[in-house]
Amino acid sequence: MKIKILAFGIIADITGKSEWIIENIQATDELKKHLEILYPRLKSMKYAIAVNLAITSGNFELTDGATVALMPPFSGG
Repeated sequence: MKIKILAFGIIADITGKSEWIIENIQATDELKKHLEILYPRLKSMKYAIAVNLAITSGNFELTDGATVALMPPFSGG
């Protein structure tokens, strides 16, 4: 199973990329653990995860071909 990852803002800076493909990840909790091993700075960050353009909460099951967006906290005025 392949999913497309899109990273925005500081998350793209931390990972060094804004888009990539990852395989064999079944759910968002598993994805977060995997990313936090690869990029330890993510452990201390709060960020939103969207799957196929919908913000998720809790552990969300991923499907083959899903697009996952990693979005840092938004700020503005």
